[in-house]
Amino acid sequence: MLTTGLTLFGVAMLAGGINAVAGGGSFLTFPALLLTGMPGIAANATNNTAMWLGTAASAHGYREELRQTSAVNLRLVLSSGLGSIIGALLVLWTPEVAFNNAVPFLLLAATLLFILGPLLSRRHGAQPDVMILPRWAMPAQFFLGIYGGYFGAGVGIATLALLGQIGFTRIHQMNGLKTLLTSCMNGIAVIPFAIAGAIVWHWALVMCGGAVIGGYIGARLARKASPRVIRSIVIVVAVGMTAYFFWKTYFQASPG
Repeated sequence: MLTTGLTLFGVAMLAGGINAVAGGGSFLTFPALLLTGMPGIAANATNNTAMWLGTAASAHGYREELRQTSAVNLRLVLSSGLGSIIGALLVLWTPEVAFNNAVPFLLLAATLLFILGPLLSRRHGAQPDVMILPRWAMPAQFFLGIYGGYFGAGVGIATLALLGQIGFTRIHQMNGLKTLLTSCMNGIAVIPFAIAGAIVWHWALVMCGGAVIGGYIGARLARKASPRVIRSIVIVVAVGMTAYFFWKTYFQASPG
């Protein structure tokens, strides 16, 4: 048990650092929980909780940027929160076998989001001083919240892509709002997960400690590290994990 705890702490610390630089830490933490033998839904809920606490701790650093986007924060937070609680309820209503069978496809979707996110977030033109949300923004954030509550890996990259399509171009504001919205999605989802008893709390807290430390170190090193290199490493890991879980779920020979 000590070895498992140290491993999960180390993986979460690495994931926290990756999240601070490029995002995609859940490609490490979620599979790590599955590899301990934890059921899929419990691993999903535990990972969500650990990453929420780590992300919420880093949101404090974006206070000034969030003041600058205050005109749209509340509406996007409400859309995210409502979608997230629906997503969390949906995953709790999903039979365990069905969720386990869906894991490779969820990882594949998250990997594609991570790869394509920067392309989708590119937008030409200057950002206006006061943002006005287009009509489709809140429904789009609502559906993104459903995904965040249901699974969540890659949701930060997808959020950045959506903010880019809305009209944001100032990267620090985008990162601040992304941190706020993903914290909201993950935090709201904790409520139904906790009520349902789906969270393995001792591992969630161990991983939270690792994620907070890793996030702090990653934030300090972010200016020296190359986001492109980190993203490339995360993509290799994500593709490898996706391929492994496809093999394990659908192609591994059954015992006997």
